[in-house]
Amino acid sequence: MMKILLIEDEKNIQISITYYLQKEGFKINSANNMKEACEKIENDMYNLILLDVTLPDGNGFDLYKKVIKNKNIPVIFLTALDEEKDIVKGFELGADDYITKPFHAGELLYRIKNVLKHTKNINQDEIIKIKNIKINLNKKLVLKDDKEVELTALEFKILQMLFENRGRIISRTRILEYIWDENENFVNDNTLTVYIKRIREKIEKDPNNAEIIKTVRGIGYKILDEG
Repeated sequence: MMKILLIEDEKNIQISITYYLQKEGFKINSANNMKEACEKIENDMYNLILLDVTLPDGNGFDLYKKVIKNKNIPVIFLTALDEEKDIVKGFELGADDYITKPFHAGELLYRIKNVLKHTKNINQDEIIKIKNIKINLNKKLVLKDDKEVELTALEFKILQMLFENRGRIISRTRILEYIWDENENFVNDNTLTVYIKRIREKIEKDPNNAEIIKTVRGIGYKILDEG
């Protein structure tokens, strides 16, 4: 699911855009001002940012220059500033698109899909983030507090499976079948327990009180969708 950050202080616009885009299958997070936006950008991963230029505590152009631009996240400016100089400024800064208010929801959706279509080959790294752990699926890299965690190939496979199915209970049997299919190596039930223990020791703050990989007694494991 594509995740979008909507930075917009007008509540009615925020509610209507969120409702419409959620119906179209997007996951939407919202921020009302620059301070809140900065926190959400630093603590989460987004496929696209919809950025209002006029915010109560600053200017969207400045937010883009100081915080967003170097993160390589596509941006569409949303603004009532429809003068040519403002539109040109937005594009000169590096924005992917610029839409002036008022606009129809269908037009916004088209522009979002168009930007995502043209940027998907630029931002190829697919990253899953849960709490302070990030998995870069393309580079097969795991980061804890932005520091690399060394996992074996099999440990990475198990963690990847759990992260990709976050929010769901994954049975031990299913994990074992996945490991067999992917590696053509047999791993028994007791060995899986050892692997889970090792993974927890590497990614959990307290392996004895796991907050990321939860045990579902008698069934398997579950990672809560708290990215």
